[in-house]
Amino acid sequence: MAKKTKLSELSIEELMAKRTETKKKYFDLRCQAVVGHVENPVLKRTMRRQIAALNTIIRQKELASDIVKK
Repeated sequence: MAKKTKLSELSIEELMAKRTETKKKYFDLRCQAVVGHVENPVLKRTMRRQIAALNTIIRQKELASDIVKK
């Protein structure tokens, strides 16, 4: 089993890749919800929150790198 790491420990590139992957899964889940074949409807909310957390961490890292560059 793969070791789980905290999101804040990942690089910006890894975070962006994870966000892209999560957005794709979220879109697929939304499409399934329209058709009516969703096993766990709470998963939609969870994925939305994961995307928001990834966006927040990415933005924090971008701001931190801007401060370091100045």
